[in-house]
Amino acid sequence: MRLNQSWLCALTCLLMASPAIYAQSASKDKAPKAAKVSSKSVAKAPKKPKTVRITVTRPTTPIVDARPSFATALGLRGQHDELSLKSSVVMVMNQDTKDIYYEKNPSVSLPIASISKLMTAMVVLDARLPMDETLVINEEDARIYRHSRLAEGTALTREDALHLALMNSENRAAYTLARNYPGGLPSFIAAMNHKAKELGMDHTHFSDPTGLTSENVASAEDLTRMLSAAYQYKSIREFSTWPEFTMVIRNRPQKFLNTNRLVRAGDMDIGLQKTGFINAAGRCLVMQARVNNTPLLLVFLDSVGTQSRFADAVRVRDWYERMPPGEPKPIRRLM
Repeated sequence: MRLNQSWLCALTCLLMASPAIYAQSASKDKAPKAAKVSSKSVAKAPKKPKTVRITVTRPTTPIVDARPSFATALGLRGQHDELSLKSSVVMVMNQDTKDIYYEKNPSVSLPIASISKLMTAMVVLDARLPMDETLVINEEDARIYRHSRLAEGTALTREDALHLALMNSENRAAYTLARNYPGGLPSFIAAMNHKAKELGMDHTHFSDPTGLTSENVASAEDLTRMLSAAYQYKSIREFSTWPEFTMVIRNRPQKFLNTNRLVRAGDMDIGLQKTGFINAAGRCLVMQARVNNTPLLLVFLDSVGTQSRFADAVRVRDWYERMPPGEPKPIRRLM
């Protein structure tokens, strides 16, 4: 009886100890796995969040605005007129009668940029030099005018150089024409100023055959005189109105578009046209055009934007076409 009680007590203790032993054994089995999981979690650290740069790096060199035009410095730009033209200087004149129908600051002398090349062309043609003579772009031409499609060593005829100077405003071509004038560049500049005096251009001065210098100045009145004289030269009329020109340079044909006609002034009947631009002059345009069967000479100097000088020409054309018979009355006549 006592043995049975002892056996029962031992069995009870064994049953009570079994859960603890199982739990301890289970914890030992799971420990390595837990450690393994922990090591993996350390290996796969969370990625750093991406950052977006919100600052803007700007150049430290200050941006220098272009110098204002001479007309702006004189307070002429932005002046209101009847037709709301964007050019600071305007003149509209009947080529036949010299009657002036419209004007805005006509007497002030301003830089005229590449419009100077009309005088360059007249001086070249007046000299009656061989137009088929070969001229060569030399080191001096290339050094003075860096931007050009006529590389140093390019050979071209005097006629081709004149063609490019007028329709493409090629500065190296214009300078080469002057350099190959009898007596060289000084004689050519003197001839330009002499021609201006002959035409009655009393408020005009030339110091360069291209117009890249601000020292080439003229008034609107003087430019109508020069434009009317240039119109008498058949070559100038033709060269300034051809849409494009192809020339062989170093055995390779190159096409030159007429920069004066890239933007046409509406559907005007244009007989001669020349544009110009340097910062000192602003955007310039002179034009001979027939409106209502009347030959008009149009001058626009220091226009605000690239297109506005042509827009001004269209405004003048529309204004003139709307006039009743016998109008407009001339303001005065150019003497």
